[in-house]
Amino acid sequence: MSMTIRHALPDDLDRITEIYTDAVLNGTASYELEPPTRAEMGARYEALMEGGYPYLVAERDGIILGYAYAGPFRARPAYRFIVEDSIYIAPEAKGTGIGKALMQALIDEATILGFRQIIAVIGDGHADSASVRLHERLGFHHTGRMEGSGYKHGRWLDTVFMQLAMNGGATLPPDANSMPERRFVAKGGKG
Repeated sequence: MSMTIRHALPDDLDRITEIYTDAVLNGTASYELEPPTRAEMGARYEALMEGGYPYLVAERDGIILGYAYAGPFRARPAYRFIVEDSIYIAPEAKGTGIGKALMQALIDEATILGFRQIIAVIGDGHADSASVRLHERLGFHHTGRMEGSGYKHGRWLDTVFMQLAMNGGATLPPDANSMPERRFVAKGGKG
């Protein structure tokens, strides 16, 4: 059966929590040391949904094999046109193209919403990292590295920053009809 990418639903959170738990316990992409509870994952999901951010899952034969979302890069309002991506793939689905399909769908959603930049903050961001290679294939460029910024599984890890411009990036003024600008103005801000 073919893979489907769709918006995440609250019923997906048990499986999303399982996938993330594996990433926290066995990987270096997340700098969390203890997996969050299902309740915490639910609170994180709700915060993204309330903010209008995209949150997607990849599903095959009724089983969620990965998820990706875009959330605020920083809380201050001048950052409202930038999102940070997160993507996690189930261990049995790594290397099958699910990550690329999920990230492309996330980029497409963020573009439609009117965001201008997606930032990838990649833990254990060495040159051969699957996440670094994925982001490079999708057009992200390297914008920085913090050496020895995390310590996990008995070793120091570098954090890599990568960036992708959309909707004209910083070459055009903000679009008054974009989701980030409409939300900001609705809160009483002045674009």
